[in-house]
Amino acid sequence: MGKASRDKRDIYYRKAKEEGWRARSAFKLLQIDEEFNIFEGVKRVVDLCAAPGSWSQVLSRKLYLPAKLSQDSRDDELPLIVAIDLQPMAPIEGVIQVQGDITNARTAEVVIRHFDGCKADLVVCDGAPDVTGLHDMDEFVQSQLILALKLFFPVVTFAKPKSSRNSSIEAFAVCENYSPPEGFNPKDLHRLLEKVGSPSGMDDIDCSSGWLEGPNKVYIPFLACGDLSGYDSDRSYPLPKVAEGTYQSLDPVQPPIAPPYKRALEMKKASNHGIKELEKLSLDS
Repeated sequence: MGKASRDKRDIYYRKAKEEGWRARSAFKLLQIDEEFNIFEGVKRVVDLCAAPGSWSQVLSRKLYLPAKLSQDSRDDELPLIVAIDLQPMAPIEGVIQVQGDITNARTAEVVIRHFDGCKADLVVCDGAPDVTGLHDMDEFVQSQLILALKLFFPVVTFAKPKSSRNSSIEAFAVCENYSPPEGFNPKDLHRLLEKVGSPSGMDDIDCSSGWLEGPNKVYIPFLACGDLSGYDSDRSYPLPKVAEGTYQSLDPVQPPIAPPYKRALEMKKASNHGIKELEKLSLDS
């Protein structure tokens, strides 16, 4: 299946290349912003799991570049964008890249130093938690994530952008009005659920289940966002007509500079080369 075929059956893949986005996922963040206006007043933002950089591109175009082009802007007032990923990615104007593990405290300390000790106004993440394949375990982990979000944010919504395929079960948690529990200490994060207690205030109820069962069950609104009459991510669209008569598929805006599969390809190539050398020696003998 060639690139032109994929252009036809994935409209957002094609539009991403036409508009200069590194990945079709850029439209997901744009559509979330259309619904929730998450970029308003943002000066410091962190992009987690950033590679290959499409969300960082959105942040640069929506926050950094408009401020830079403004006649009243000063260098010390430009928005700060920090992108973090284990994989390196090609530079993006206005984006500070940190190659590291987002679950490592030292990575967080690097971000805090870039912000001169200030808190981020916005954190975005196009990552997903690992799954075990054991449905009960995965559902429990997801429920704990929901509970943790509700402890820190009074307003939590699950958003399904129009550019996210209907065939995909992905959704994005949009959390607003950060309000940590009273007396919260980041160093005691792993003990937080134990200290919060149950919704009813009773000490004999385990909060890990008490918040999520019966009358205390946490319900999260689910909202479709983006132009619902716009492009359908699961539909095939005809390729645009061109004067030359033959549609030429565009190359990706930025191929991965260090893809995880690169080492595997190198090993496979070396292995194949070694087999050919052995076959040649066998024929010569």
